[in-house]
Amino acid sequence: MRADVLIVGAGMVGSALALALQGSGLEVLLLDGGSLSVKPFDEQSPFEPRVSALSAASQRILQRLGAWDGIAGRRSSPYRDMQVWDGSGTGQIHFSAASVHAEVLGHIVENRVVQDALLERLHECDIGLLANARLEQMRRSGDDWLLTLADGRTLRAPLVVAADGANSAVRRLTGCATREWDYLHHAIVTSVRSSQPHQLTAWQRFTDTGPLAFLPLVRDGQHDWCSIVWSTTPAEAERLMALDDASFCAELERAFEGRLGQVLGADPRLCVPLRQRHAKRYVAEGLALIGDAAHTIHPLAGQGVNLGFLDAAVLAQVLLEANGRGERLAEVKVLSRFERKRMPHNLALMAAMEGFERLFQADPLPLRWLRNTGLKVVDQMPEAKALFVRQALGLSGDLPELARAE
Repeated sequence: MRADVLIVGAGMVGSALALALQGSGLEVLLLDGGSLSVKPFDEQSPFEPRVSALSAASQRILQRLGAWDGIAGRRSSPYRDMQVWDGSGTGQIHFSAASVHAEVLGHIVENRVVQDALLERLHECDIGLLANARLEQMRRSGDDWLLTLADGRTLRAPLVVAADGANSAVRRLTGCATREWDYLHHAIVTSVRSSQPHQLTAWQRFTDTGPLAFLPLVRDGQHDWCSIVWSTTPAEAERLMALDDASFCAELERAFEGRLGQVLGADPRLCVPLRQRHAKRYVAEGLALIGDAAHTIHPLAGQGVNLGFLDAAVLAQVLLEANGRGERLAEVKVLSRFERKRMPHNLALMAAMEGFERLFQADPLPLRWLRNTGLKVVDQMPEAKALFVRQALGLSGDLPELARAE
């Protein structure tokens, strides 16, 4: 089986790239090790533990790809405000969509909902889909890549895009070098119900052991559910995971300082080790890395999937423009245009998140004073806060066409 562009990984980012290339005349094949069927959605079903904070830029991309209606028709939760405070001091800061005349800062959406909406669109398009296709080997064969699957099937393409996540098989099999380190933190994720409504606000408290986020969820018009991301030390995470539900809710309520009243209950918990990873190069001859295959960051600001969607939008634009000019898409000089646009932006955000996380983990008194004073000062600076909000919306800088306003 042969394709012009072979995308490995049909997660949110890989699926978005495939949709962005539809109708181009290119033979696109999207493969994944799992099922590519769309699961029936039950509005009464429990929330999935993994969620994403989709920015306005990501929403525009998903709208252009025809997937946003599928998300809105399932379940999504807008948020208009963000409240951040230091649990070890008195510093706090409030961000509002209204400060930049926007309706919302973003939407909290379960990853499964985004994925199914994208798959729904893929099944409507003329894109080749290959499910249950686990990659075993990958090597150069002339000007092509030759991929061998676990069941013995072989695939051939001049251009392979790795969209297969943080533990990318493509990245490993092709020997792409990365810089990575362990945060020495684990994140506990689940959904909880509180006695007070979340007010369409994303809440984040920096505790002594790591940040704790309450992200607003909406079900049946009720605003008393939140997705939590609790980053803490491995030992503390192990202790919290071992607690029964009542004890866990009590610990959570105490760590959150009861901002939303009593934590009434929690869904099953998931614990995820946190590791930062960044590929030294996003491209090689006939190869491009996007999304978590290229970079993973701390879930501090929920920006991971937004970076991935922008990767997909930029790469699609580069490939479509090059194809229109009759250039060979697999050439490094073509693919490097994508890398030059995305790598500086991704590195800048990763560095900012790293610095922010380290500052709030710092224990020395001068640094604690600095961060509390800084939060208070910035909270009194509307222009600085508006700049941050525009960055969070993802609408600043040189945006790809799919993310621009019509």
